[in-house]
Amino acid sequence: MIARARGAMRVVQHYDQQRIDRLCRGLGWATANDKTFGRIVEMSVVESGLGDPEGRNSKRMKILGVLRDALRQKSVGVIEELPEKGIVKYAKPAGVIASLVPTTNPELTPPYTGIYALKCLDAVIFSPHPRSKRTTFEMVRVMREAISRQGAPADLFQCIENPSIPATGYLMANCDLTLATGGQPMVRAAYSSGKPAYGVGAGNSTMVIDETADIDIAARNTRLSKTSDFGSGCSADGNLLVDSRIYDALLAALVKEGGFLASRSQADAIEKVMWDDDGHRLADTVACPPQVVTKRAGFEIPVDRKFIIVESDKIGPKHNYSREKLTTLLAVYRYEGFDDALSKVQQIYDVGGKGHSCGIYSHNDEHIDRLARVAPVSRMMVRQPQSKANAGAFNNGMPMTSSLGCGIWGGNITNENIHLKHFMQTTWVSRPIPEDRPSDQELFGEFYNTEAP
Repeated sequence: MIARARGAMRVVQHYDQQRIDRLCRGLGWATANDKTFGRIVEMSVVESGLGDPEGRNSKRMKILGVLRDALRQKSVGVIEELPEKGIVKYAKPAGVIASLVPTTNPELTPPYTGIYALKCLDAVIFSPHPRSKRTTFEMVRVMREAISRQGAPADLFQCIENPSIPATGYLMANCDLTLATGGQPMVRAAYSSGKPAYGVGAGNSTMVIDETADIDIAARNTRLSKTSDFGSGCSADGNLLVDSRIYDALLAALVKEGGFLASRSQADAIEKVMWDDDGHRLADTVACPPQVVTKRAGFEIPVDRKFIIVESDKIGPKHNYSREKLTTLLAVYRYEGFDDALSKVQQIYDVGGKGHSCGIYSHNDEHIDRLARVAPVSRMMVRQPQSKANAGAFNNGMPMTSSLGCGIWGGNITNENIHLKHFMQTTWVSRPIPEDRPSDQELFGEFYNTEAP
């Protein structure tokens, strides 16, 4: 497969930008048209048993956004010129990419990766999660057919049909670059492969809601984020920190949006079915409706409830509700004064989720600035539904992606949204410019005339 991928890259190595962009448009249409994407979404939910078709269908928007971002940028030849610095940048392919596909995204990760890779004339070999391997294989089949119709070699995209740990390990060790989107064991394996890798960190998205927030908008966006694909995304709101002055009103708004407010005993029962004694997340309640979670906890809730609300006042490794949830469950904390909110944010990320994301509902620019200065995260959304905004949206400027780097905090090499620039290599050509050398006095400033130590 690797040899075939390199052969396919040789066939397209001289394609010009116009031909590449046409290929990308064709690939986008083949994967993101309503009929095809909807069919593969249904297939993914049935095969994996995770998520819901409505929430997953909304991910089609990400393919459109990735295509938008790709088409607006150059990817071959000269891609940038800086005359004042004498610099010209040339793009080159990254090579054969190993793409590790998570079980929660078999319909999105291949076309997202494929569009950016095709734009840069890379080849991709997809390694699916065993729980959604047929769905991944079907999406890659559609992608192969799409580029073949335009005369490009199908082997620019390939998929391991029967994935295994040894096969994935070999793939990562022999490709040029790995994109690892999934659980932390997968990401650690990618970093240990001996080849460059972009990985992602765990999420634990925490939202601050201060006294200036529009309560109805905050509640609606929380519901949108928490219920999309049954909360399967690492960007889904996990914790709300709410100013005590609006706490009761916010809770009422969340209930109005479809939340079920659990009692203390019910919260204790839910905790026992979601985490083991060591705080490890149990798989049975990942990405499922709130009625499934509560039934496993031993009680029933009305069918119209869309997510579960648990009130909490404790944060730390021994308090599981301050961990990542990955389902239709939300923890809500009360804070007294903004200093307390900032302290609680830091405490939560000491438990988990450093480097990923946080957000705030506020019209107080000082509060927004103060949170941005202390939150140990790579991205912070202001007055937006977290799970629909972190990876790019048509009403924010974040690069469209399905892979979120979490920086050194999260054990990743980058804290950016993984997008086009990460799929290419760049040659910098430097020509001479007029000398740009400051005087010693300008450089040393007030120390220049002092006695040397």
